[in-house]
Amino acid sequence: MLALSLILAVAVLLFVTGWLPLELTSLLLLPALYFTGLLPIEALFAGLSNGATVTIGAMFILSAGLSRTGALDPLIGLFRRFGKGSVQRVLVLLALTMPLISGFMNNTPLVVMMVPVLLSLAREIDVAPSRLMIPLSYFTILGGTLTLIGTSTNIIVNELYRDAGGPGFGLFEFTPMGLVYSAGGIAFILLVGQRLLPDRSPLSAMVPRERSAEFVTEIVIDQSSPLVGRPAGEVFRRGSHVTLLQLVRGEEVTFGGDAEGLALQGEDLLIIKGTSKRIAELLARWGASFAAVLEDDHYVPIRSTSLMLGEAVILPDSPFVGRGVGELALNRRFGARVLAVQRRGRHHRFQVSRLELRPGDVLLLQGDNQSFARLRESEAVLLVEGLEQVVPRRTRRGLSIPIMLGVIVLAGLTEVPISIVAVTGALAMVLTRCLRIDEAIRAIDLSILFLLVGTIPLGLAMQRTGLAERIVDATLALTGTASPRLIISAFYLLTVVLTALLSNSATAVLLTPIALSLSAGLGIDPKPLLVAVAFGASADFATPIGYQTNTIVFGPGGYQFRDYLKIGLPLEVIMWALASILIPVFWPLRPG
Repeated sequence: MLALSLILAVAVLLFVTGWLPLELTSLLLLPALYFTGLLPIEALFAGLSNGATVTIGAMFILSAGLSRTGALDPLIGLFRRFGKGSVQRVLVLLALTMPLISGFMNNTPLVVMMVPVLLSLAREIDVAPSRLMIPLSYFTILGGTLTLIGTSTNIIVNELYRDAGGPGFGLFEFTPMGLVYSAGGIAFILLVGQRLLPDRSPLSAMVPRERSAEFVTEIVIDQSSPLVGRPAGEVFRRGSHVTLLQLVRGEEVTFGGDAEGLALQGEDLLIIKGTSKRIAELLARWGASFAAVLEDDHYVPIRSTSLMLGEAVILPDSPFVGRGVGELALNRRFGARVLAVQRRGRHHRFQVSRLELRPGDVLLLQGDNQSFARLRESEAVLLVEGLEQVVPRRTRRGLSIPIMLGVIVLAGLTEVPISIVAVTGALAMVLTRCLRIDEAIRAIDLSILFLLVGTIPLGLAMQRTGLAERIVDATLALTGTASPRLIISAFYLLTVVLTALLSNSATAVLLTPIALSLSAGLGIDPKPLLVAVAFGASADFATPIGYQTNTIVFGPGGYQFRDYLKIGLPLEVIMWALASILIPVFWPLRPG
C-alpha cells in the first residue's frame, strides 16, 4: 500500500501540473506497477481489453461518421433560418438541441461542428462570440448525462461496475435524473448565466468583416530600403489605405498612433492593415519585404498578397500540442503562416516561434485556399474563421443515421454488451464508406484511450492491495454517523474537484473502486455512489481545462480563465445541490 500510495501521489502530481503529457503519465504507470510487483503481467494490460476502452474508441468512430456524412446538416440549417433574430433565440435553440444530440453523440465533434456555425451567426446578429461559446460547451456537457453512451465517464463507471460483478446500468437508466439535472443547469444558463458572460471578441476581431477587402500582416524593413530614416507618420499618412497597427523594434512595442513620429530603422517589424492591392503598391514603392512571423528562426518571405486569413484552434488531441510554433514549419508543410497566437484571452505576436502550443490556443493564419485545405485535412486544428468546413458526404447520410439508430436500439433493447454493439456500429460506418479507414483511425482520441490503459490497472491495484478499503475506512472514521445522503453529496463534490484538477476520465477510473468499497462499508446499494461519480465527473464548468469542449471553445470565444469561474462556479453549486437531492430519489440507498 505504501508503494502504491507513492505511485498514486506522483501520478496525481503529474496530472495536475501537466509536466508530462497526460497520456505519457498514464502509460508510465504500467512499468511502475509491474516493477514494484503490485500487479502481475496478466492484470497489467487489463485497460487494453476493458470494455470501457473499446466502447469509447468505437463511439469516437460512430460520432465521426455522423459528422462526416452531414447528419446534422438539417440542424445547422435550422440555426441559420431561425437563429438570426437575436442572441436569445440562438441560446434557446442551443438549449433545445445540443443536450439531446450529445446524449447519443460524442460531444467533442459536435462542438467542433457547431463552432463555425455560431461564429457565422454571431457576425450576422452582431453579437460577440463569447456570448455563445460557453453555453454551447455547457449544454453538450449536460446532455452527456442523459444516456449511458452520452459521455465517456458514464461508460467507464458502467464497465468497471460490471467488472466488479455488478449488473451495470441500462442505456436509459440515467435519463430520468439526467433530464431534471440538465433542465436545472439549462435554466440557470438561460436566465442568469448569460448575463455573466463577457462581450469579448476573438483574435480575428482586428480584421474587418470583409476579408477579401483588407487583412493584417507584417513587413520587415530592409536595411537598404528608402523607408529607413523616414517618419512612420509620413509613410502611413492619416487617411491612407494602409494602416500601421504596431511597430516592433527589438523588445520594444509601439502602437500605431504613438509611432507616427518615430523614424523607421532597418529590421523594424511593422504590423499593418490594408487591401492586398494597396499593400503590394506600398511594398513596391518603398522596397520593404513582406514576411510572416518567425519560422525555424528565420522570416519567411511571402510572394503573393492574394491571401486570406483564418483562425485555427489547437485541439486537445492535436499533434501540435507541446511543440513550438517554429517547429511546426507550417509555411513549408502547408503554405500557411502564423501571424499571431491567442492564449487565455491574450494576443501574442512577439517571439511567437518559441511559444510552445497548448490545447485551446488559437493561431491567426494567413494563406490561400489550398493552404487551408491541406491544414484542414491534417485534422490537427479546428479552422473556425473565414473558411468553409469539410464538404460532407451527404449521399451517405441515409446510412450513417440508421447505423447510429441501430446501435441505440440494440444497446437499449437487447442483452448484447454495449462494447460489442458499439464496435459493430463503428465497423458498419467504415464498411458502408461513411468513413474511410484513415478517417476512422484519426477520429479516435488516443489520449483518452492511453489514459484508460494506464489508470484502469491503477484502480485494480488499489483494490488488490487494500488501499481502496483503507481510504474507505478513513472516510467512514471521519464521517462517523453522518447520513449516507450527506456522504453521497460529499462524494459528488469530491469528484467535481478532482475532475477540475485531473480529467473526467481519470477521476472516474480512480473513484469507482472507492465508491464500490464505500457502498459496502455503508451497507447501501453501490449505484447512488457510482452515479455521483458519473455525474460529478461530467460537471466541470469552472475551468477551461477539465473538459475537452471547454478547451475547444476557449479561443473562439476570446475567453479568459476568470470567465469560466464567473459563470461556472455558481453553476457547479446548483448542480451539486440538484445531484445531492436527486440521486437518492432515483436510486434508493436500499432498494427493495
